[in-house]
Amino acid sequence: MLGAILLIILILLLVGALPVWPYSRQWGYVPSGILALISLLVVLLLLLGVL
Repeated sequence: MLGAILLIILILLLVGALPVWPYSRQWGYVPSGILALISLLVVLLLLLGVL
């Protein structure tokens, strides 16, 4: 249950990190890339049964 909640929060953060505002366009996709990596690690840990 905790892993599912964590995964949902990470997905929402991933969507929120997309560079859609004019001041954040110079950031590129670095914030969403970092969150995507974290969410991938959480999914792997869920599949392995660690979380």
